[in-house]
Amino acid sequence: MTEEHSLPVLVIGAGISGVTTAVETAEAGREVLLIDREPVIGGRVIKSYHYFPKMCPPTCGMELNTRRLERSPKASVLVGTNAVSATRADGSWKVTLRTDPAYVNERCTACGACSAVCPTKVPDSMNLGMGEVPAIRLPYPHAWPQRNILDREACGDGCKACVEVCEFDAIELDAKPVEQEVEVSSVVIATGWHPYPLENLPELGGGQFPDVIANVNLERLASPWGPTEGKILRPSNGEPPKKVAFIQCAGSRDVNHLAYCSDICCLASLKQANYVKEQIPDSEVTIYYIDRRTPGRNEALLEQMTQTDGVRLVKGKVGKVEQGKGGKLLLKLEDTEGGGLQEVHADLVVLATGMVPNVDKNLPFSVKTDEDGFALDDPPGGVTVAGVARRPQDVASSTRDATGAAARAWMVAEENR
Repeated sequence: MTEEHSLPVLVIGAGISGVTTAVETAEAGREVLLIDREPVIGGRVIKSYHYFPKMCPPTCGMELNTRRLERSPKASVLVGTNAVSATRADGSWKVTLRTDPAYVNERCTACGACSAVCPTKVPDSMNLGMGEVPAIRLPYPHAWPQRNILDREACGDGCKACVEVCEFDAIELDAKPVEQEVEVSSVVIATGWHPYPLENLPELGGGQFPDVIANVNLERLASPWGPTEGKILRPSNGEPPKKVAFIQCAGSRDVNHLAYCSDICCLASLKQANYVKEQIPDSEVTIYYIDRRTPGRNEALLEQMTQTDGVRLVKGKVGKVEQGKGGKLLLKLEDTEGGGLQEVHADLVVLATGMVPNVDKNLPFSVKTDEDGFALDDPPGGVTVAGVARRPQDVASSTRDATGAAARAWMVAEENR
């Protein structure tokens, strides 16, 4: 690539926003390089069970996008890769990329033989640390690239069980990191988000009681390849919960935590209430909220759940969650419309924790942010932002935003030529 106009766009982050930006850029005719620090693409969205409004698994949409990536001659993907340094000159970026050793090469067929003999267990990152898995394994059934990953640091001294059983010479325990320099026309920041930590909410039982979980954990409990094979069970005793309480704005819209609304929390809890009722029909589900925010066509989900037997939406603020009698949780709250101060019990409490942008301060680019830490477009600096790195939003909004980011990145590249 010697001509300036032929320089590719670099997209950092291969969640739904980054993947969408990449495929839209490539299919519009410009070369694109998509990188992600994780060993597979998909980001946060693949850890969901269903997404709204269609209530379908995210793997179907992600599979369509990976097929688009595979067949595009203008798209390249590097997983396990970080941008470690960058310099800007003459309207382009020169970026040094570091690809960590994968230890499992492209000859892997994901047959599972290595996982079967692996003697070491590690926390399951796909399931947010809920449960353990072999140190070498396929992260989830539809993972892309479709090959095993290895937590090399967990391997015992001299252990080569996986190497010895592999028939395809696909495991390289002595693999080394690789660095390369690329020149790109513009950079798209699509680094996504992470949930506000439960441990920051001890007054609501976060990090205190096993039966107080985050909304992202419930997604994994409901998933067929989750830690309970899709059964929603109480972490404390493995039993189905009969009374489930959802606490909205857990850390959001709070000057002591996240001052902003995280946009999707109301919808996520309505969706998850539906999970519970489908699986445990006789359960009682209560959603405690400040305001009900379900914009646009998503209002239909609110209407559906308000008419579902056994589901209550209570306008009120939960101030404290304590351990109650008989293993139950005790919620102390104010019902602002119907009853003042109350104490109620629940078997399982789900905190609707907010979305925190993954705007890595270690990125080698000068990324501008707003007062809440979300990244901002910087056309003169050759940087564009896509998805939740820019603002809280759902999957559908993120894909639309990413399509716009692809166009903006192209414009930035042209303007800075």
